[in-house]
Amino acid sequence: MKTKRYIKQLSLVFYFFFLTGCAGHVHYAKASNRQPFQTFREGQVLSGYCSYYGKKFNGRKTANGEVFDMYQLTAAHRALPFNTILEVENLDNHKKVRVRVNDRGPFKKGRILDLSYGAAKRIGLIATGVAKIKAKIIHLGR
Repeated sequence: MKTKRYIKQLSLVFYFFFLTGCAGHVHYAKASNRQPFQTFREGQVLSGYCSYYGKKFNGRKTANGEVFDMYQLTAAHRALPFNTILEVENLDNHKKVRVRVNDRGPFKKGRILDLSYGAAKRIGLIATGVAKIKAKIIHLGR
């Protein structure tokens, strides 16, 4: 009797390992809105297209919990740490402004930075709405 029971238990264990071995490796698709892991350093230059946001979000909370003031010199970036200081240059007219990252975005494909209305006005971005920029990391937030 004991031998029959032992064989039954052994066959169950074997069956379990056989099935889990056949499961194979599962591949998960990368979420389309996620950026690959990226590291940043002070002095690094980011370049791409920039837009701005203002009135619609004025008075709302930003991603870091502050109340958004469209006239402050702030910016939204998808991955830079909050309180990172950037020097942003509009490559069309070479005007520069220093901004602090306090929000997440932009959520439009092809853009790397969203400036507050106040910052966008300083570099002449209001008329065009979108411009090619160069952003240098002055201080990396923690």
